[in-house]
Amino acid sequence: MKKKSNNLEQAKSYAFLLLKFRLRSENELYQRLVKKGFFSEVAREVVSFLKEKRFIDDKLFTKAWVDSRIKKPYGVRRIKQELLRKGIAQEVIDKQLVQLKDSYSEVDVVRQISEERMAKLKGLDKDVAKRRVYGYLLRRGFSPDVILEVL
Repeated sequence: MKKKSNNLEQAKSYAFLLLKFRLRSENELYQRLVKKGFFSEVAREVVSFLKEKRFIDDKLFTKAWVDSRIKKPYGVRRIKQELLRKGIAQEVIDKQLVQLKDSYSEVDVVRQISEERMAKLKGLDKDVAKRRVYGYLLRRGFSPDVILEVL
């Protein structure tokens, strides 16, 4: 079992180390600090300090996360689930996804991916290939309605 620490400077140092690799949500950073063995009060204080100094910002994190996941490409459902797991508030997620709808068409992305996947599976029976593509797209977080519309 890890020994709990109440050293504020060590906690800040560890938080900066984590932020050096990538942006993190407030909740994600808090959880990592607690997991590392810092008292929850110390973790909350570090998160408040970093938020006040604008080193962490859930809105900025959400935008960056959505942008990176769209490039993968992942569907809106999966992106939303990932952000909820990272402790982002529902209204922050919804606001970002509404902005995304202007520039991102899931139908076009699903069409492109399904064409690529069907080409790779051309040796298989058409129904089997469609089922595999359907499953693949579902796992990537695309809506079943959109997938069925395209397939």
